[in-house]
Amino acid sequence: MLRAYGDGNLFGEPYGEGPVRVVWLHGWGRRGQDFAAAASELAESGVASVALDLPGFGSSPLPGAAGGARLYAQLLAPALSQLAEQPLVLVGHSFGGRIAVVLGADHPELVRALVLTGSPLLRRQGASRSPWRYRSVRWLHAHGVVSERQMEAARQRYGSADYRNASGLLRDVLVASVNESYEDELARLRVPVTMVWGEGDVDVPVDVATRVGAMLKDPPTLRVLKGIGHLVPVEAPADLVASVREALA
Repeated sequence: MLRAYGDGNLFGEPYGEGPVRVVWLHGWGRRGQDFAAAASELAESGVASVALDLPGFGSSPLPGAAGGARLYAQLLAPALSQLAEQPLVLVGHSFGGRIAVVLGADHPELVRALVLTGSPLLRRQGASRSPWRYRSVRWLHAHGVVSERQMEAARQRYGSADYRNASGLLRDVLVASVNESYEDELARLRVPVTMVWGEGDVDVPVDVATRVGAMLKDPPTLRVLKGIGHLVPVEAPADLVASVREALA
């Protein structure tokens, strides 16, 4: 059953009884339900957790303004403060991992450890620029030559699937998120970090995890799962739970 957290505008599914020790943060376009299998398995061993629907996804309404993971971390921090009878293990998939890293760097008093999976924390090396046709249309739109209808047609043609599927404020949130990189937060992290990555993750390749690990003050634990892609919470919940249990030990 969903419950409201924070100021009442953040919803999530609680699992288990007793003090919450783990919070699950889902990826872009997903919802807390992705962690149902992992959270249920953890609850059977007596560990309570909450799988949040991030603002703008699932049952949680849009944020009041556009911003990336740094804004989302500000929105989530009050809810974590309410939940945290002791520092929490944050499990972040993809976009949720970005938020978890910011929370770990900015609010170490709330965070015991991070378990990250498929999280695009750095810009991909060799990433190409937008096609020149799209950049041309965008320039013409900015100067009033191209209509909004024509601009939207170009967005639908050249944008990513996430971009095409988002609209309004949520699209602005996506743009802000894509333009963020988290070298500063990674340098400031002082909590243990475990990274659980699908070997076949084409959205956020294992190389990203390796580069992230080199930036951390304390070496992280990196587990690469054979035969698994980007959706580790759905494809390999037991592996995620094993890493969470180690973080709680």
